[in-house]
Amino acid sequence: MKRIKLLEVRSELGAGTRGSSMGIDALRVACLNKGSDYFRRFNSVVLPDLNHVLFEKNHFPFAKHIDSIYTVQKGIASAVEQTLRFGEFPLVLAGDHSSANATIAGIKAAYPQKTLGVIWIDAHADIHSPYTTPSGNVHGMPMAASLGVDNLAHQRNIPDPETIFFWRRLQNLGEPGPKFKPEHLVYVVVRDTEEEEDALIEELGIKWIKLPEIKAKGSRRLAREIYEHLRFCDLVYISFDVDSLDSSFSIGTGTPVEDGLYLSEAENLCQDLLENDRVVCFEMVEINPTLDNGNTMAKNAFNILEKATEAIERRLRMEEVVSR
Repeated sequence: MKRIKLLEVRSELGAGTRGSSMGIDALRVACLNKGSDYFRRFNSVVLPDLNHVLFEKNHFPFAKHIDSIYTVQKGIASAVEQTLRFGEFPLVLAGDHSSANATIAGIKAAYPQKTLGVIWIDAHADIHSPYTTPSGNVHGMPMAASLGVDNLAHQRNIPDPETIFFWRRLQNLGEPGPKFKPEHLVYVVVRDTEEEEDALIEELGIKWIKLPEIKAKGSRRLAREIYEHLRFCDLVYISFDVDSLDSSFSIGTGTPVEDGLYLSEAENLCQDLLENDRVVCFEMVEINPTLDNGNTMAKNAFNILEKATEAIERRLRMEEVVSR
C-alpha cells in the first residue's frame, strides 16, 4: 500500500437516533478548530448515502430501511474493493455502524483467497439479525450479516419475506457467504448486549476482551495477545465505534455506555493495533453532533483519528523502505 484514502459515508439509515450523518462534518470542524491540515492531506471520496428515504415510510419493522441500506452498502463495498486494488489504504469515516458489513465485504472482494480477522472496538456486539433485533435498527446487525448467522435458536421476530430477501443480499454482499470465521473476531470493550447476543457469542466462542483486562494489561500487551489470537489471519480490519469510549467522553453518540475506554486508552490501543502490517482497513463511526455539547465528541474522536492515522502512515513508510 502506498497511501491513505478517505472514504466518507454519511448514511445514517441504520441508526435509531438521527444525526450521525453529520459526524464527518463535525470531525472536519474539529480539524479546522485545531488548525490541522488533516483533510487536505488525503484524497477523499464521498459515497452516496440515500438519507432522504428517512422522510419516507419504513416498510421493514425488523430491519428498518434495509432496501436502501443494501443499495448504500453496494457502493461502500465497491469503493473499498477498488481502493485496495489500487494499492491504497481505505480509512472509512461513517455515520452509523451498519457500514461495517459493506467495508468487510469490500475487503473480502479484493482478497477473496485471504483469511480475514476483525477487531471490533465498540460498546455493542452488533450481532443481531432481523430474527432477534429488539429495535429493528440495522446498525445492530453488521457482525451477524458478515458472519452469515441468523441466530434462529434465539428468534424473537418473524420477518416478512421481503426483509429476508434483502437480509440475504447483505449477507452475500461482495463475495457470497460468510466473510470471516467467529474465531477470527475479537470484541474489545463490548459491554452493552442483549440475551440473544450473549447466547450467540458463547455458542460461537468469540473472543471477548472486557475493560478490566484492558486496564490490567495495557494496550501494547493487549495488541500482542490479540494478534496472537489472530495469528492464522492474513489480513485484519479494525472497526472503532466512538461509543467504545466511556460515556463521560462520548455524549455525542447515539448510544453512550458507561465503563468504557478513556481517551488516552483509546489512542494508545488504536496506535498499537494499527502498527501491525496485516491491517488493511480502519473505520470510525457513530459520531452524532446533534446529541453533543460544543462538538466535544468530534474533538475527542479527531484526536484518536490523528493518532491512528500517524500509526498507519509510519507503517506505510516502513513498507515503502523495505520494498525498495
